[in-house]
Amino acid sequence: MLSGRKKRDLSLLSRGLKYRLKISFYLIFLLPFLISVYLLSNYVFPRAGLPGELFLSLSISMIIAIIGFFLIKEVFDRVLTIALEARLIAAGDISRKVEIERSDEVGDLGEALNQLTQRIRSNMDELKSYGRKTTQINMEIQKRVLALSSLLQISSLVSEGAELKDILDMAVDKAGLLAESEAAYLFLKDKESDSFLIKFAVGYGGDNLLGMKINASDAVFGSLLTRGDIFVADADHKKAADSFSQRFRFRNTLAVAVPLRNEITAVLGIVNSKEDFTYEDDDAELLDIFGRQISIAIENDFLLHKAEKLEIRDALTGLFNENYINGRLDEEIKRAILCQRPCSFAVFDIDDFARFRREFGAISAEISLKKVAGVIHDVISEIDRSGRTADNEFSVIMPEKNKRQSKEIADVIRGKVEEMFSAEPEPGRRLTISAGVSENPLDGITGRELIERARSSVNLAKAQGKNKVV
Repeated sequence: MLSGRKKRDLSLLSRGLKYRLKISFYLIFLLPFLISVYLLSNYVFPRAGLPGELFLSLSISMIIAIIGFFLIKEVFDRVLTIALEARLIAAGDISRKVEIERSDEVGDLGEALNQLTQRIRSNMDELKSYGRKTTQINMEIQKRVLALSSLLQISSLVSEGAELKDILDMAVDKAGLLAESEAAYLFLKDKESDSFLIKFAVGYGGDNLLGMKINASDAVFGSLLTRGDIFVADADHKKAADSFSQRFRFRNTLAVAVPLRNEITAVLGIVNSKEDFTYEDDDAELLDIFGRQISIAIENDFLLHKAEKLEIRDALTGLFNENYINGRLDEEIKRAILCQRPCSFAVFDIDDFARFRREFGAISAEISLKKVAGVIHDVISEIDRSGRTADNEFSVIMPEKNKRQSKEIADVIRGKVEEMFSAEPEPGRRLTISAGVSENPLDGITGRELIERARSSVNLAKAQGKNKVV
């Protein structure tokens, strides 16, 4: 028995169209051929002649076979053409189209293939459209993620109590990443002149913007400063763009007001020089969020400084802080002048404290500061006021005491500090202090003058060998 593979090889269904065309031609040619053989065997060879009827029969048979062959070949060529087109389309060339020669079954097959190809093209166009939309959506998502990340960084700086300059610098830098910007700027209100100056500018060409000034009557930013409107200068706002470009050398800008307690205190903006460029609503919304962050930072800085002014105690030592000492000294001087009584002021500075901090660390330094503060607090009287006025500097206001009396008290404090630290086993830990004393009105009639004179005396004491009172 033949195997299944050999059976398939012998089957016409497993062959291509070309092979089946040959078989069809053979079958069409077989009948005329058999008739020709019959006529030749019965009429030609027996009588050695070629009657006209026989020649006519042979010619007709040949013509019928040839006509049949060309008809089948024509059908085959059309089908082969469609098969080739289908193969190219399947390979990815969907721009091809089958030419329809006539309306028949093969023509219907070609038309169906064209419709299928057209449908594929339509689907591909839709996919490309969806792809572009998806790309745009992804870009918008990335833009918002970037903006959110930037806002989180700014919020982190605000919550950590960073310097306002650092916060504003980062906010302007991050805002410059919006809307294909080339640079970003920040106007801050100058309280003395009631105008706005560009104090921060980042990006390409940002240095050219620094120092520029605007005010409420400004022709470009007037509506923004008076009503808080968003200012836009781009292809859709050509008049504003022309006015802005003449002064700021950039074609387009988007700016928002930064309010603080119902008053505009800053203006945040972004710029670029692209032609036919327009800002989207999302750009304005994101920039406005950055503006709000800046407003929070400015208000936080304002409240922090206000709290520092209200606070009177040093957090580490418990003594009064510098603001309190300065204010109280002015009051005591006024009282002393009014009552014609003396008032002295003393400054104590720990010798070589920077070296001590480097060698033994911040914790040991803080412990030492607390010890010195404790000695000062225990020695002075109830009417005296002591405070920590710098990192390793302490001050004491001594009402009703002249310079000689204050020097004696300062020397007692110096001696006790030296004695307290002399028990330290390591020589580097044996701290001493130098002190300077001033008196009103001998050394000045204002608090600032007494402080400067006392600090000068401290420097002199250090120059004379330290651990002295001058």
